[in-house]
Amino acid sequence: MAITFNHTIVAAADRRVSAEFFTELFGLPGPQEFGPFLAVTVNHGVSLDYAQAPDGADIAVQHYAFLVSEDEFDSIYGKIRDRGLQHWADPHGRRPGEINHNDGGRGVYFRDPSGHALEIITRPYGG
Repeated sequence: MAITFNHTIVAAADRRVSAEFFTELFGLPGPQEFGPFLAVTVNHGVSLDYAQAPDGADIAVQHYAFLVSEDEFDSIYGKIRDRGLQHWADPHGRRPGEINHNDGGRGVYFRDPSGHALEIITRPYGG
């Protein structure tokens, strides 16, 4: 049996704000209501299901990395810069305002409205 990743739940301080931030930045269709979630579909039917965290609840920061094309990187990174979002070339935030060129590609880290660490890369690590 082939194992395929299907979905994950993303806790958010405001599920709509976080889901729309993601879809707008990545140029994806808007989120869809699915029970208590706002589902955002990415490639191969995988979805990020945004869940509303209880008021005042601490949200455990997660890391979500996305492999994108060179053109998609240009578009997303352009939006990051246009919006003045803080971004880094490394996961520890030691190279602010930069991108990396790991494995012959490009990559950058930034935060979503709930504080989750998002990463876009054009080449898989070790590739």
